[in-house]
Amino acid sequence: MTSSTVPELLWQPTPEGVAASRMAAFRDWLRAERDLDLPDYRSLWEWSVSDLSGFWSAIAEFFAVRFHDRPRAVLAEEVMPGAEWFPGATLNYAEQALCGGDGKSDDDLAVVFAREDGRGEEITYGELRARVAAARAGLAELGVGRGDRVAALAPNSPETLVAFLAVASLGAIWSSCSPDFGARAVADRFVQIEPTVLIAVDGYPYGGREFDVRSTVDQLREAMPGLAGTVLIDYLGNGAELPGCTGWTEMLERHRGAEPEFEPVPFDHPLWVLYSSGTTGLPKGIVHGHGGMVLEHLKAIGLHCDLGPGDRFFWFTTTGWMMWNFLVGGLLTGTTLVLFDGNPGYPSLDALWELAARHRVNYFGTSAPFIKSCLKHDLRPEDEHDLSALRAVGSTGAPLTTDGFRWVADAVGADVQIASVSGGTDVCTAFVGAAPDVPVWLGEISCPMLGAAVAAYDEKGAELHGEVGELVLTKPMPTMPVFFWNDPDGSRLRDAYFDTYPGVWRHGDWVRLTDRGTLVIYGRSDSTLNRGGVRMGTAEFYRVVEGFEEVADSLVIDTSGAGETDGELLCFLVLAEGATLDDVQPKLTAALRRELSPRHVPNRFLVVDEVPRTLNGKKLEVPVKKILAGAPPERAVSRDALQNPAALEPFVQFRSGSQA
Repeated sequence: MTSSTVPELLWQPTPEGVAASRMAAFRDWLRAERDLDLPDYRSLWEWSVSDLSGFWSAIAEFFAVRFHDRPRAVLAEEVMPGAEWFPGATLNYAEQALCGGDGKSDDDLAVVFAREDGRGEEITYGELRARVAAARAGLAELGVGRGDRVAALAPNSPETLVAFLAVASLGAIWSSCSPDFGARAVADRFVQIEPTVLIAVDGYPYGGREFDVRSTVDQLREAMPGLAGTVLIDYLGNGAELPGCTGWTEMLERHRGAEPEFEPVPFDHPLWVLYSSGTTGLPKGIVHGHGGMVLEHLKAIGLHCDLGPGDRFFWFTTTGWMMWNFLVGGLLTGTTLVLFDGNPGYPSLDALWELAARHRVNYFGTSAPFIKSCLKHDLRPEDEHDLSALRAVGSTGAPLTTDGFRWVADAVGADVQIASVSGGTDVCTAFVGAAPDVPVWLGEISCPMLGAAVAAYDEKGAELHGEVGELVLTKPMPTMPVFFWNDPDGSRLRDAYFDTYPGVWRHGDWVRLTDRGTLVIYGRSDSTLNRGGVRMGTAEFYRVVEGFEEVADSLVIDTSGAGETDGELLCFLVLAEGATLDDVQPKLTAALRRELSPRHVPNRFLVVDEVPRTLNGKKLEVPVKKILAGAPPERAVSRDALQNPAALEPFVQFRSGSQA
């Protein structure tokens, strides 16, 4: 597929805005300190991927990374996998986040917290440092030391942030799950890493109700007999207790006045364990290092998001999504974090926009499905709230449709930058996104991120321009996993990213690079629709189908290649209330024929009650394809990895010949 049409220009940076940005300050610094003349973003990006050592050493110096032991080099060898970054260096993520600097004096605001039930709190950097020091002392008393794991069943709250920073300060390894995960799903993740301490809340509020999760905590303790201790946070404020647990508040009070300390660790020392979606088998434990995360998040948040002292950074996320880890990286740049816990649609979809106005948020991060919901409910936040502080809306989790782009421009603000980004848990950042000095075109991601050598490859490994191909990274980044948990020979990691193109990272997305340097993501490459040799990403299909108000959700499956037949294109629809298939099918057929191609009109449309999704909200495309091809459901997907496991049943019945 090629495209030569230039889409509508939705947002253009002003000369004044560019000059005031941190991206411009970085270019000025490079001119003064490195004698490099890089007048625009494209030249800066090209340098960043052609001189990896020069670029990443400049990021470390520009942002004053606190090395204890200086590195012997920047990159020992330019290879993948196995790149060794900053050999010999020691540092600590928590020290970089908490120690002094612009915007981090004792009285500067570090955290603004809001919960759906009205509970809120503001925490200065001085108070945050004090709480982290106390939590560190308490965890050390429980036996947590360098290399030990601490698992947290906890929401996006100040307590969780404090606990993470305390764990990192000890050189221990953090891992978290959202408390709305089921006990089995949490155990599948935490049991693998054999934590020393479990930190958990007693419950959480969501959608106007309170949920007690102490039974889940008990099940986890039983599944992890090696625990040295459990710390219980009285998050609901009911004084709830569990036998044999240490109280979070009591632990901090007991160690109030402890001095902040930070364990210097090697650059690639494990900082946290994130998890793959776990749609087949156990979720893979993805381990990132202190140094890689410090450098990457300084670059992504400090330069691309243009956030620093005095700014306020919000992203709607739970602790089970990598965007929580990305959000807390705002502390590295001296930014004030705005944390929210609760249902983003309670008491109405307007709640987060009201939050943004109340707390003068500068960067509002969310997901593409949330933007789609706002669009479908005809929200106009700009008309209802003072969003004059808002500079950018970030979107990830799925490709943002052209309708989504246009809604942000029309309903949130024409002068608000639309930062559609794409990356993954694998790297805990984005490969492609936005920059304060790059325009935004309708339906397109603005640019590859600095230091990310993004390309599109065909099946044979030839680079494509203007055509859809596999998204690859041709050079290493410091944020790539240092290893997978329980993968001693590295074979699982190699199979995950390097089995298709040796020495090149294959990410599993379809992408097209335009002659403007922009990118369009078309969905996962392993669920791509391939009709008569015409390949098309599922995101394009959903953009058309879910643009109809009669369609609440959809799942498209191309069974070609999944079994022994030529296969069919099947479109499963969740219809809006009052809609009927007879009414909507002719319109869908006409729109798909017109906007995609006649080959992309499904053989059949079928109605289901809901689309099966992972715990992180991703549609279950590939496992459903396997089920429809005859794979036993238990082999195609782990039901404990799903938000709604019952939603699989219609697809199992459909395969066996029953009516879906």
